[in-house]
Amino acid sequence: MDSCNFNIPNDLLNRVSQLNSTLLCDGLVNSGAMDYMIKPVTAEQKVSGPAFTVSLEPGDNLFLHEAIHTAPEGSVLVVDGKGYEHRAYLGELMAFAAKAKNLKGIIIDGLVRDYDVLSKMEFPIFAKGFIPAGPFKEGPGSINQRISCGGIVVNPGDFIIGDTDGVVVIPRDELENTILSAEKKSAYETSRVEEILKYSKLKSESLPVNSIEPTWLREKMKKFEGC
Repeated sequence: MDSCNFNIPNDLLNRVSQLNSTLLCDGLVNSGAMDYMIKPVTAEQKVSGPAFTVSLEPGDNLFLHEAIHTAPEGSVLVVDGKGYEHRAYLGELMAFAAKAKNLKGIIIDGLVRDYDVLSKMEFPIFAKGFIPAGPFKEGPGSINQRISCGGIVVNPGDFIIGDTDGVVVIPRDELENTILSAEKKSAYETSRVEEILKYSKLKSESLPVNSIEPTWLREKMKKFEGC
């Protein structure tokens, strides 16, 4: 894989960049949401791009070093650290190297360190937390194979979106349909917000208002009638 976008058409990349993790998650047949503990080091950082996968031995980051220096530019490193809680997999030196190699970001099912530096970098890193203890560098591991990260299966080239709400994995062959569904949900939410704001304005002016109850709510509640 030598392409920075893994052959994802530019129009899809442009469209997906306008969407957030919640909309895309709703657009998936299955949610694709990673473990809620995997969050950005800084809330302002977002990441999106094709996955370059890494599997690590618990507490060992040798193959993460290898991935940083072999992954295509524009990819997101998605790292199965097995949720190991006793050593960090990454610190400031690796983060600076990944940024210099023009990677989009790093998602780790595990811990990192050097918070004071990572939190000020303009480079997206998502992890479960921080610990000062450093990793081993002996292996084994694997690169660009199917992995599990944060409870979700990730294949090389799957699309990754991460923001303050968390990380979502979109299977490569579902990307276009997921974007379309997410765009429809976005349009619906925009319309609903406008409707609610209009309701609030009219009510504050003591003017007649229509119901803002969602159109689907009554139908959903029918099965509970008489309970």
